[in-house]
Amino acid sequence: MKAEELVWGAVIAIILYVTWRVVHPLVTPIFFGLVLAYASYPIQRRLSVRLGRKRSALVISLSMLVFGGALTLELLLVSVQVLMSFYDSVVDVFNWLLTLPLPSDVLNFLQHFQDQVVPRIADYLSRQAFSLPSYLLQLFVFFFTYYYALAYGEEIRAQIYALLPEKNRELGEEILWSVNKTLSALVRAWLLLNVAKGILMTIGFIIFRVSDLYTAIVAGFLTFAFSFVPLFEGWMIWLAAAIYFAVEGAYLHALGIALYGFFLVSPMPDYTIRPMLVARDTELDETLVFIGMIGGTWAMGLKGLIIGPIVLNLLLVLLKEWKRLTESSRRPSQAPQELSSRPPG
Repeated sequence: MKAEELVWGAVIAIILYVTWRVVHPLVTPIFFGLVLAYASYPIQRRLSVRLGRKRSALVISLSMLVFGGALTLELLLVSVQVLMSFYDSVVDVFNWLLTLPLPSDVLNFLQHFQDQVVPRIADYLSRQAFSLPSYLLQLFVFFFTYYYALAYGEEIRAQIYALLPEKNRELGEEILWSVNKTLSALVRAWLLLNVAKGILMTIGFIIFRVSDLYTAIVAGFLTFAFSFVPLFEGWMIWLAAAIYFAVEGAYLHALGIALYGFFLVSPMPDYTIRPMLVARDTELDETLVFIGMIGGTWAMGLKGLIIGPIVLNLLLVLLKEWKRLTESSRRPSQAPQELSSRPPG
């Protein structure tokens, strides 16, 4: 019997390992597909009354596919221009530094540094260009996950609750409620913050005279849209503006739009304003949410920005349950001691 259990344990371990190896490259698109489906589920629930669950999920997914496809194409074109401008700017800066009347040791150091840095940047840009097929595959997995989660959301929810053990079902339901509450707060903070980022970027383009009003509004919309795409972020917009000013020789404007974008658009608000919004809705301490976001991003990349606070909230739920069990186990043992300590009659 023991040998049979060991064999089955080894088989299960092998299956789990191979499954993880298969799913691991696609964890990020699957994760964000599920999160976006969770955020879109209120729309799905309203449309499903008229169209049915699968048709409404198909309509929403196709709309997202058209919007996401156009946005992805625009992002790729913009990002290529930004990266090429960045590469040219780095080369120009090194060439300018080497023309200055500096000591020979400093010039030799700059030349050696240029020989090391510029090829690395070129290699990084080429690797990003050749990773386009992989990115398109991840987009396909993302949209498939998004549609499946919308169309079969009720079944997925029922299966999750069916897996809860009867013995600790109350604790399992509390954990699921905590996940739902934290994820809802994160999604609301995500939407509100992205709208604010777009407005602030438009205002920044107007204040620093980066472009006309129409282009400033487009920049604000792109900042809003970029914030929903894992590969991109809103900081790419103000970085492009800063590079444009630096190439034109307007270094004060470049520094100004860079500082404005860094502190008011991205990434600083993601780690200051967002924790306060999430903490307010989940009734958690802001420091705990901040630690969850920083640590989660550090450990798991962009998806850790969502997973980190959820995991720490679950840890609090488990600690409260442990405290409740500990207190309940002490009460029976304390009662006989209290009775024996009383004086007779």
